[in-house]
Order: sequence, then structure tokens, then C-alpha cells
Amino acid sequence: METGCNLEMIKSSIEYGLIKNYYGDKKAQRSGVLLINHIHEGLQILEWEKASINAMKAYCLHPVFQSDEALYENYSLPVLEGILPNIILLVMEYRNIANQYLSKRIIQDIKEIQLSLLAEVNQMLVADKIQNRKDFEMYHKESHPRTIELNQYFKNWLLRLDISEEKYQKYCSLLTNP
Repeated sequence: METGCNLEMIKSSIEYGLIKNYYGDKKAQRSGVLLINHIHEGLQILEWEKASINAMKAYCLHPVFQSDEALYENYSLPVLEGILPNIILLVMEYRNIANQYLSKRIIQDIKEIQLSLLAEVNQMLVADKIQNRKDFEMYHKESHPRTIELNQYFKNWLLRLDISEEKYQKYCSLLTNP
């Protein structure tokens, strides 16, 4: 799959600059992978999914506001004044939907996982869950104390988002063998 010019456009955006600065050279504790890799791979998935520029910009920002602590710490960043309100809306809707089903919540039916009314938010969820599952399988599956629960959690999300195992495996292959 080829990448388009959207990725280059995103990398020159305020939103990408904010996350690049926010993450700096920080690495994931367990894997040692740069945190910005989550954004890079998620943006690539969004490109393959033909997501809008706004969805891609919002994806860049989602870690800045994902947790309650991050929201509290970052809601008054001066750089946010340069970001369009509809992008902030996508980030907040992403936060709302993603935080409703976290890995410690046990569900009885896949339909208990709420999706957004906004297609762009659901595309962001696709990118996030594919990228997170890939990293989980690469770096944590054999050693994480909650492997069984996390494995089911990622599969539940992808099932709810209507992402086949074949598509997931294809994207993982493309991400790990560019």
C-alpha cells in the first residue's frame, strides 16, 4: 500500500508538532520504543483507512488528553489556541468513547462497546487499537501479567470496529516490514 501526501502534510501541522514536543525522546517503559512511534504507525493506518486530515490531526493529539490526569495537566496549553475547534471535538469524543471500554472492564456482549456517531473517531479507534495490539503482541504478550485479558480486550475492540483478523495481520505486516 502506498502512502499519500497526507502524512507529509500532517507532519508539518501544529498538532503533530505538539505531540512530537510532548513525547520528545521518551520511550515506552517495557519495550524501549519511542512513544512517537505510536503516532507514526497510527497515522499510517489512518492513511490506509483513507481517514480525513482532521482525524489524523486529532489522532496526533489524543495522548495529550486521553487520561484524566493528562486532560487536567494539558487543557490550558497555549498552543491549543491555534487548533481548530472541530479537531478538539474529535479528540474529546475519542477520549469519551475509548475510555468507556478499558482493558479492566469485563463485557458480556461485544455490543456493550460503544462506538462514536462520528466516523472519524471510529477510524481513530481502529488506528489506535491495531497499533496497540501490534505492540502488545511484539513486546508484551509473553511476559505481561494480564496477557489473557489484554489479548481479549484488543480482539473485542477490533471485532466491534469490524476489523477482520486478516486486515489486522496485513496492517501489522506492512508496519513491521515497510
